[in-house]
Amino acid sequence: MPITPEEARRTAADGWVWGYPLLDNYRTMYAQAIDSDDPRYVGGFGRFRHYAEPFTPANTDVVTPNNDTPYSPAWLDLRAEPFVLSVPAVDRYYVLPVHDLDTAYVGFVGSRTTGQAAGHHLITGPGWTGTVPDGITSVLRADTHLVGILGRTYLAGPDDVPALRAVQERYALRPLSAYTDTAAPHPADEPVWPVWREEDLETVEFFTVLDFLLGFFPVLERERGLRERLAALGVSGTGTFEPASLDPGIRAAVERGVADGRARLAKATAVTRVSTDLFGTREELGDDYIGRAVAADMGLYGLPSAEAWYGGWTADDHGDHPPNGHDRDHEVRFPPGQLPPARFFWSVTLYRLPERLLVANEIDRYAIGDRTPGLVYDDDGGLTLHVSKDRPAEPKRAANWLPAPDGPFTLVVRLYGPDPSVLDGTWRLPPLTATD
Repeated sequence: MPITPEEARRTAADGWVWGYPLLDNYRTMYAQAIDSDDPRYVGGFGRFRHYAEPFTPANTDVVTPNNDTPYSPAWLDLRAEPFVLSVPAVDRYYVLPVHDLDTAYVGFVGSRTTGQAAGHHLITGPGWTGTVPDGITSVLRADTHLVGILGRTYLAGPDDVPALRAVQERYALRPLSAYTDTAAPHPADEPVWPVWREEDLETVEFFTVLDFLLGFFPVLERERGLRERLAALGVSGTGTFEPASLDPGIRAAVERGVADGRARLAKATAVTRVSTDLFGTREELGDDYIGRAVAADMGLYGLPSAEAWYGGWTADDHGDHPPNGHDRDHEVRFPPGQLPPARFFWSVTLYRLPERLLVANEIDRYAIGDRTPGLVYDDDGGLTLHVSKDRPAEPKRAANWLPAPDGPFTLVVRLYGPDPSVLDGTWRLPPLTATD
């Protein structure tokens, strides 16, 4: 039976929420793997582009930048054959997470999951039934034919850049046929990639892009109902959806559904305060599609909490929201035995608001953590961080100084390999205390 306007609106709203991470992901993939004129282009599919230089206040193209673990992005087209990800023995924290088109994680290669020994890891597309060759350390089975990798590798500071580069340059990607030294299969046809247009997120053209992407995403049994509803609307993965062919009443209903979906996401994002449970594998995320959309909207490619926990302060104990370096100095005191419990390391990074960028300062310090040289611990074993726009006069306080702007700011805490006490809420961040 023909779809009714009411059904079309509900399907469009549900489909927009479910499909938002796919399009948000495609926005990045298009820039990095398809558009060779984009400065973010990595060189196409099947290769890494490594970033080793730490961010400074001069870098304004990435908000809330992370100087702990510079990135190594790559994209894979698994339609013709699997790829092998090879890593060297790594003497520092690293993670190479592989994600599907809808941003659900396929698996993780890195210090926490596969260890720090050298290895070869097979990444296969949906339906691959070939033989796993000798020498493969682990197998990561994707549910989509296009996958992404956003690697992170620990950087100790500017002097560590050459050593970081030496590690990154030994991350290798090659087709399975190259790994086994056998004949390569016939390459998959080159798609006609839709040009990314930001405005498509807000209109019925959203479903034109989604229809194209679904051609790389075989139907999962758990999502069959929604996929059948989308197919009834004409969004079936054939790449032929044409909004102009819709009945005017149905098209108007779809447009209202898009607005409904966007409102649903905005409402959910407004009440989300922590990253716990937002990121993870398909099994971990389950059917929480609004949660997955929130995760894409707030922090695309964020790591699951077992890998990295994110927290911070958006207000101080005086109720200043956000805190302001012009009005007050601040401190964070971790009592003895209550320092951030992390298997690998932790850091606190300061960002000026509203830009969420790093703050220029006389000592070029943008973050502070357990690996910051010269930290001075309190006599009782605790640790006090001093946050102010002016350098403290006392040497002990200056050693633990995190420079703030002459204006509003926020602080983001990152724990890599968080202790279970962090994940279950037993350990909590101390307050950001105004000291004058």
